[in-house]
Amino acid sequence: MGTVTLGVSIAVPEPYGSLLQERRAGFGDPAAYGIPTHVTLVPPTEVAEERLPAIEAHLAGVAAEHQPFPVRLKGTGTFRPLSPVVFVKVEEGVSLCNRLQHRIRDEAGPLVRELQFPYHPHVTVAHGISEEGMDRAFEELAGYEAAWTCRSFALYEQGPDGVWRKLCDYQFGSGRTVPAVPSQGGSPVDTPTVTPAG
Repeated sequence: MGTVTLGVSIAVPEPYGSLLQERRAGFGDPAAYGIPTHVTLVPPTEVAEERLPAIEAHLAGVAAEHQPFPVRLKGTGTFRPLSPVVFVKVEEGVSLCNRLQHRIRDEAGPLVRELQFPYHPHVTVAHGISEEGMDRAFEELAGYEAAWTCRSFALYEQGPDGVWRKLCDYQFGSGRTVPAVPSQGGSPVDTPTVTPAG
């Protein structure tokens, strides 16, 4: 067996996800359509393919331990000059995102991962593009806001083409898994399992 590159994240639901993905592409980020809009819980991690069943069981268990929680995005931030990233800030739900990512990476679990930088939940809208493009992203989305109730997180796999595809959703409270819809038309389909706040 070989290795796979996995990531765990909270999907940003529609209509917010597509809107931010389109804006990211508009700022000149060539990776925009290969990365569903998300809040990272575990960054790209290469693991042995044989560990996948244990990882999936672990994620279901973590999801079962947690309950749905409100998430609010508001305004922009940047990791520059440390890292060439502009993002939309997570204003509400930070502590719960932090608790989730810590639990998923638990030393006793199958997805142990050291982080390159301290964990900071965010939604990337520009990465590794021109300074002008990153400035535009920072300025044009400064007034952006969105809110929803987060009811799950998802496991993604990066394909040989660099595109991230959802493998499964893990619902809070039950740990019930919802297999992802297959990719259609050459771009990943991200079936939201979160409900926008009314």
